[in-house]
Amino acid sequence: MIAPSFADIFYNNSLNNHMLPIRLSEEEVEEIFQWVWANEGKPIHVDLEAMTVTVGDKVYTFELDEFRRHCLLNGLDNIGLTLQHEDKIAEYESKNSGILALTFSYSESRYSLRK
Repeated sequence: MIAPSFADIFYNNSLNNHMLPIRLSEEEVEEIFQWVWANEGKPIHVDLEAMTVTVGDKVYTFELDEFRRHCLLNGLDNIGLTLQHEDKIAEYESKNSGILALTFSYSESRYSLRK
């Protein structure tokens, strides 16, 4: 998707769904539309690594924060990002399992007292 702007929620949801919303100036978007009309069926090349859009002989650059770019290039969503730290999570859980059990036990006893 290439446009001069996107609503914030749409922009973030697009990235969360591994779609790349590209922001270019109104003039650049108009140039691309004109090229597409004149060159129907010809491809447009988007290079996420270089952060460029190539339309015919013209190259446009776009911005994307490095974290979002990293996630898109590596196919990572929120779960995938979390799983990158699976060993640290497991280590934390093994060290704190007694505290977690006590917390759940206390919560369950409070819950059962209310019955």
